[in-house]
Order: sequence, then structure tokens, then C-alpha cells
Amino acid sequence: MMNLTVFSTFNNITYISSQYYQLYQNARIIFFLFIISCFCFFIYFILVLLVVYFTTPHVRENARYILFAHMLINDTVHLSLGLFLCLGFGFLLYIPVPICYILVTCATATFRITPYNLAIMALERYVAICFPLKHIVLCTTRRSYFAIAAMWFVGLLPNVADFIVLISSVEVKFFSRNLLCRQQSLLVLPVQNTIQFSTLIGSFILVSLVILFTYIKVMLIARKTGSGKSSASKAGRTLILHAVQLFLCLLSLTSSFSEMYRGDYYYFVIMINFLMFMCLPRLLSPLIYGIRDKVFSKSIKKMYSAN
Repeated sequence: MMNLTVFSTFNNITYISSQYYQLYQNARIIFFLFIISCFCFFIYFILVLLVVYFTTPHVRENARYILFAHMLINDTVHLSLGLFLCLGFGFLLYIPVPICYILVTCATATFRITPYNLAIMALERYVAICFPLKHIVLCTTRRSYFAIAAMWFVGLLPNVADFIVLISSVEVKFFSRNLLCRQQSLLVLPVQNTIQFSTLIGSFILVSLVILFTYIKVMLIARKTGSGKSSASKAGRTLILHAVQLFLCLLSLTSSFSEMYRGDYYYFVIMINFLMFMCLPRLLSPLIYGIRDKVFSKSIKKMYSAN
């Protein structure tokens, strides 16, 4: 009789565990579909803006819009890689170390380039408002592409340093392994953490100072004009939105603390971090220019009215 009771209890526990596992799997699928939907909306909105950019000749020659288009492409690459890495980790996809390192390098470099792009765009608005006569000379198409090249050079430098440290410290067989592709999986030495953390903090401090400086200068011009509808006031509001976007990017650094959690809901923590700290800041750029900018808003209205 006692054996039957124990057997019945064991069956009940097994049944409850299987129910819990099924609910967990269903929740993962629903959350996965939600993330994919948000990502598709983001990509669709970006593609609409890029179509406007590439089909409007005078827009492609404007330094402001060149930098904006670069930001859209950079953020699209970053989010695509981020989503792939999150899903690969969640579904236990093991990737060879060399391929994983290339993916992580591109993801981290594009993450760093976003604040650099914000700083250059803020400087472009500063020149346009404070030195309007010199704007045509200083903010040319050629210099815009040079600034983009400089961003990528600076953005990739920490990864080059990290790679040199890694190959000089680990054995060759490390690169023949397969692993769950995460940045943390490739940080095998304390100095690598130091390189990543110091470059991120230094970049955010520098960009914050640039945005603060340009905002103060632009708002001083706006106060002199005394008009809330002046170009200086509009530029000041755009710089505030840039600052908010930078702050959200800075908050993404806190994800490393939340991902120390290793419980049953670790996968949900990773995906929430991806949604809040990667997707949300990069959705602000299309909203800032797609809705507020007259060139893009008019072109988008024409596009949909024609359809």
C-alpha cells in the first residue's frame, strides 16, 4: 500500500513538472514571437526611411542625412546580430569560436559606433546653428564619409586590442571549440574586461560632454532669437532626444548585472534586455527623423498616398 502511495506521489510530481515545463516552453514561444514582431516593425520603419534617403537626390548630398542613414544601417546590423546571438543562446546553438568571435566583434563595434554617430550629428547641428555661413564648407559630403570611416576605425580599435590579447594568451585549441556564442564566453582574461569596460565608459563620457556642449551653445543662440519655432530651438530639442537615446544606450551596461541571474528565467532576462536596451534606444532615431523631419515626413506621406 505504501509503495502505491509513493508511486502515486511520484506520478503527481512528474505531472506537475511536465505541466510547468510545457507552460515555460509556451511562454518562451510567445515571448519569442513578440520580440520578432517588434524587430520586424523596427526593420520595416528603417527600410522606409532608407528608401526615402536613396531615392531623394538632394538628401543624399546633405551631411545631416548621410550621418542619419549611416546610423540606421549601423543599428540594423547591430540589432540583427544581437537578435541572432540571443536566439542562438536561447535555443542552445553551438557555434565555432572563430565565427562567434567575428559576430561578437561586429556586434560590439556597431554598439560603440551608435554614440559616436550621435556625437558627430550633434556637432553638425552645432555648426549649422552657430556657424551657418561655414556650414556648407565644413559639413560636406566628403567629410561626412570621412567621419563615418573614422567612427569605424575608432570603434574597432578595442576589438583589435582584445584579439591581440586573446591570441597571445590562449592555446590554439581554444579556437577549435564550439560554444554558446555570447561576449562573456570570449572574455577569458581579466584584461579583456578592462578593455571593454574602459572603452565603453570613456566613449559615453566623451559623447555626453559633446552633446552637453552643443546643447548649451545651441540653446544660447535660441535664447537670443527669442522664438520657440526657430531652427535653433528645434535643434535643441533634437539634441535632447539624442541625449535620451545616449542615456538608454548607457543603461544597456546594466544588463551585465541582471544577466548574472542564472535561474529558470535567464532566457527571458536576456530577451528583455535585448528589447529594452538595444531595440528601444535605436527606435528613437527613426522616430526623431521620420516623424519630426519635414523632408522624411513629406516623402513618407507621398509614398503611402501614392500606394
